[in-house]
Amino acid sequence: MRQRSNGFLAIWAMRIIFYLLVSSVGIIVLDILWKGLPSISLSFLLDSPRRSGAEGGIFPAIVGTVYLVTGAIAAALPLGIASAVYLSEYAKQGLFTRWVRFAIITLAGVPSVVFGLFGLGLFVIFLKFGASVLAGSLTLACMILPTIIVASEEALQAVPRELREASLALGATRWQTIWRSVLPYSVSGIMTGSILGIGRAAGETAPILLTAAAFFLPNLPQSPFDQVMALPYHLYILATQHPEAAKVRGMQYGTALVLLVLVLGINMAAILLRGRFRKKYRW
Repeated sequence: MRQRSNGFLAIWAMRIIFYLLVSSVGIIVLDILWKGLPSISLSFLLDSPRRSGAEGGIFPAIVGTVYLVTGAIAAALPLGIASAVYLSEYAKQGLFTRWVRFAIITLAGVPSVVFGLFGLGLFVIFLKFGASVLAGSLTLACMILPTIIVASEEALQAVPRELREASLALGATRWQTIWRSVLPYSVSGIMTGSILGIGRAAGETAPILLTAAAFFLPNLPQSPFDQVMALPYHLYILATQHPEAAKVRGMQYGTALVLLVLVLGINMAAILLRGRFRKKYRW
């Protein structure tokens, strides 16, 4: 009887915490919507900024954010999946492998400013990419790579061992087994890691502050070695550094709303793609 009572109290405590979290997120989103919607217009979305961002639109920042996120995913996803496949299917399970996994998990929790300093030293200065789309994308890729590796390895390990054994018994090589029998059934988990990586890459300010972003660039980048505007950095400057911060309050919330919608849109597309793979490949 006492155990049942304790279980009942635990369930109610979890419900209360869940509702508090959902309510808090809902209040924040509603506040952004309420204060940001009046600023949203075609000119705001499609025009270039003027007067140091006090007037005009945020189109270069939108394009720059898409460039950075796309470049980060394009660099991190293949490396993350390849690393997870090696750790899960090829590496000998011993002390060294456990230390590698521990290091990857630790890197997933490193503050983003540390990755920004790493990108500044390696990509901007040592490799001489300069502050550019390429340097920013590679820095973001390094930041989200541990998350993708961890999620991908867990997805690979979740595939039943019987599928591998059946494929090998039919004469397939280990690589054929991984390519045709393991990876297709782990795509949904890999996509989950990618979604988490996209959300983090799109919303971070510190890495791109040190490697790619500029506050006022009315023109779009013409090459991967050009600097770029980005929504998180643009929002940071408008909210904290702009000399007319009080006058551009509407633009602050409008930029935050666009960033929120952009991240949600990319995540929704990834979730729909994950759902299609999940329906197609079931064990």
